Amino acid sequence: MDVLLQQIINGLVLGSMYALLALGYTMVYGIINLINFAHGEVLMVGALTSWSVTTALETAPLPGWVKLLIGLAAAIVVCVALNLTIERLAYRPLRRAPRLAPLITAMGMSLLLQTLAMMIWRPTYKAYPSLLPEDPYDLWGASINVTQIAILAVTAVTLAALMLLVHRTPLGRAMRATAENPRVAQLMGVRPDRVIAATFALGAALAAIAGVMWAANYGTVQHAMGFLPGLKAFTAAVFGGIGNLAGAMVGGILLGLIESLGAGYIGEWTGGVLGSQYQDIFAFLVLILVLTLRPQGLLGERVADRA
Repeated sequence: MDVLLQQIINGLVLGSMYALLALGYTMVYGIINLINFAHGEVLMVGALTSWSVTTALETAPLPGWVKLLIGLAAAIVVCVALNLTIERLAYRPLRRAPRLAPLITAMGMSLLLQTLAMMIWRPTYKAYPSLLPEDPYDLWGASINVTQIAILAVTAVTLAALMLLVHRTPLGRAMRATAENPRVAQLMGVRPDRVIAATFALGAALAAIAGVMWAANYGTVQHAMGFLPGLKAFTAAVFGGIGNLAGAMVGGILLGLIESLGAGYIGEWTGGVLGSQYQDIFAFLVLILVLTLRPQGLLGERVADRA
């Protein structure tokens, strides 16, 4: 029971980060039907930016959580600026192009960002500063530390704030109107270009938060760290129903639980010989099963009328 609870906690923490990243995929897809495969690299840039800032502040007489917040704020600013630049220069000119063109552009942008990050931060693993207390708390036989508690709390608050923004604000109404029918929304006074830019900015902020969480939880950063989380977050978005905000959240949490529980049980069945090194296969098994058995996802893909 203790082992099961520990795996559930680990799965919820991992799933929280997947959910934040998956929301960026699903928001952009819901608005312009584009899979932004460079989104994982935005997480990477956020993590490395935060590492640069927190490392520079390492000797400053500030509490660790203040340094972490400063690093997070810097990461959000840089990631938002980066995503807006990507949208303006790479995706907007191709908005009316065949779907294959922006998809290839997104893949190329992912490789470009990895290469630029390797040139700026060097291709080495870097230790992320430990800014929060590391002593674990006992939770009915399982352990959870302050970083994991912070990840769960920040994720819950962020997701709640996003749902309020989408369903209770003028920007959210404009986003939903643009997703439903951009031509009609434009006739009603909505400016689609601004709404699309705002969507990319929100997705970048979520990716920056996920990147800082990832770095703080695992303790290392490097230029290729966003590729695999990006693929898994895309899997989570498809799992829940691409274009569906609630689906992205549910898909991310469930994918984290499936990975954690699956790796734990493999380790138990093999006596510890196998385990965490096979954790990554579960995301792609889920993707194959979902695309085969329920391609619209658990909660259904949001399909807008584009006529």
